[in-house]
Amino acid sequence: MDLGLKNKVALVAAAGRGLGKATALRLSREGARIAICARTEASITSAARNIMHETGGEVLPLVCDVTDKEQLQAMVGRVIDAFGGINILITNAGGPPAGVAASFTPDDYRAAVELNLMSTIELCYQVLPLMKKNKWGRIIAITSVAARQPIDHLILSNTARAGVLGFLKTLSAQVATEGITVNAVCPGYTKTERIEELAAMFAKTGQGTVEEFYRKIEADVPMKRMGTPAEFASAVAFLASEGASYITGVALPIDGGYIKALF
Repeated sequence: MDLGLKNKVALVAAAGRGLGKATALRLSREGARIAICARTEASITSAARNIMHETGGEVLPLVCDVTDKEQLQAMVGRVIDAFGGINILITNAGGPPAGVAASFTPDDYRAAVELNLMSTIELCYQVLPLMKKNKWGRIIAITSVAARQPIDHLILSNTARAGVLGFLKTLSAQVATEGITVNAVCPGYTKTERIEELAAMFAKTGQGTVEEFYRKIEADVPMKRMGTPAEFASAVAFLASEGASYITGVALPIDGGYIKALF
């Protein structure tokens, strides 16, 4: 299936590894021109090298802390200078620390909002004028199942990511007549480098074996397995495609059935 992404320009945030990198790789395989960012030069340079080796496509690696407004603005400017515009925006950021309400202060919530919500809002404001001018655009936010079904001990993430959905749903209606779709994707348990690190820590701290860690997670997923980054990236690529032109304002779970809600 031709997704119609050849020569489209995609900016993928937090793409040094994990779901961001998998998404950038898939979009590059579809012929898109890719700009990717991460907080460290080593990680984003390595990711760019890997993607270019796999696809032979154009990849622009950029160092950017998505909580820094000035860095975000500079990054968008560099992408425009290099590629002439931005057609597809994939917002993404790591999650805030785990813990219960008593573990945190209001400042911790402010930091979580800056990381997950404000970075999304700022990037959208940066690219929307370009998309409106071209009468075409795709905005896709990588969030979490926690945005739709709160997870115990993730009170910061539950709070900030739910705000992302509220912003995107409202924005989607306001730009719907301008050829711009706005959606979120809500990944469940996916076997990324981060999960592998957590499994190793689980074993190192004597809580159980790596195999027990994975069995505990998979028990809560109807498919009884974790997702793969490639499966996740395929769904994102479709939402970015020409074929998804009548899909907007959705928060799509990519979770093997983990979320129990009807809608």
